[in-house]
Amino acid sequence: MNSNQLAPEMGASIGVRLKQAREEAGLSQEDVAASLKIPVKVIRQLESGDSSQLGAPVFVRGQMRSYARLLGVKFDEELGQGARPIAPSDLVSHTHTPRYRRVFEQATRRAIYIVLTAAIAVPIWMASRELKKDDAKVESLDVATAPATPANNAQPTPSEPVHRTPLVASMATLPAAPAATQPALSLNFIGNSWVEVRGADGRVIESGELGTGQQRSYAAGEVSRVVLGNSSAVEVRNAGKTVDLTPFSRANVARFTLSSDGSLTPGD
Repeated sequence: MNSNQLAPEMGASIGVRLKQAREEAGLSQEDVAASLKIPVKVIRQLESGDSSQLGAPVFVRGQMRSYARLLGVKFDEELGQGARPIAPSDLVSHTHTPRYRRVFEQATRRAIYIVLTAAIAVPIWMASRELKKDDAKVESLDVATAPATPANNAQPTPSEPVHRTPLVASMATLPAAPAATQPALSLNFIGNSWVEVRGADGRVIESGELGTGQQRSYAAGEVSRVVLGNSSAVEVRNAGKTVDLTPFSRANVARFTLSSDGSLTPGD
């Protein structure tokens, strides 16, 4: 039996002991369900040993540990009996970016860089050329000395003002740089956690256990439903903003859906 399996007879015996401990503590099934924040039917199935409808075995083991911790009963040795560590499942990504698309995106980025550089450099170059032309056309401010005339015919000679054209440098408005886009959903694993991700069409994109340091990102409309088996070990970001998983979690298991507008809602 590996760490993801729980024998039916072991689950039944633990369930009976949990029931006895609850009754000795004077608690009802509703009291336990309210304390653990899980449905009453889950408490009944744990006590009866029928865990076939409670989902993956790793979830059942976690719920039994939470139940036992509430009553002060220790089942760690029995729940861990015969367990052996297993390597994280190899996840196969079903998303693939074609090579022509990558080449097109690289060429687009280079073209944008060239256009921005030209938009900055060309107006400056043209303004410097205009300045050089005006410097060459500057006339001397010295007034030529008029020849002497007889005193009786002397008349003042008005000097004509020198007209100069002011230089106005015009700078074109630079286009705004495109804003960096954030993925609609990103998962950053700070511990081990089981995960199941379904696409917009309901098919499973990824399913298995991920370890510390692994990350997953999804674009808008790519994901419809996510289940995290150990939500405290996963940092979830929605459009770059950290998401509080408390409203979506029960017994450290988070379930939520991603709507078409990018918002998160609790899942079933």
